[in-house]
Amino acid sequence: MKTDKTNSKMTTMADGLMTFGETDNGLHTLDFMCTECVEMEPFLADCKVQGMRDGNVYITERPRRKRNKALFREDNSTLTLGKDGKYYFCFTIEKSDVKRLPDRLVYQALSIAQKVDHTILKSKGRKGLVEK
Repeated sequence: MKTDKTNSKMTTMADGLMTFGETDNGLHTLDFMCTECVEMEPFLADCKVQGMRDGNVYITERPRRKRNKALFREDNSTLTLGKDGKYYFCFTIEKSDVKRLPDRLVYQALSIAQKVDHTILKSKGRKGLVEK
């Protein structure tokens, strides 16, 4: 086992055996069995895995998704302000309720639009929903 302290974080290198495989439904599997005595904190992460032709494998943890806080909510919809400065209206409904979709979509979009309008009127002169 070799520990590298060149970065501000520690990197640990360990010898072991790696097994490549594929499930019945075509998904790739990769198992690594360490052959050394290593002590580390267990973790679970979403990662990007890149397997190369020569057998090298590169694994990089993906950053956690940053969720936008809902500004307004209805039964099936939300209005959020994204980190990119854009407003997002999200509407979801069960497939079995598709007959009710047009009415619910119009009703809830109108309801949220009225809430936004009320907030704009209420925040005259102060930093409100529109000026953020």
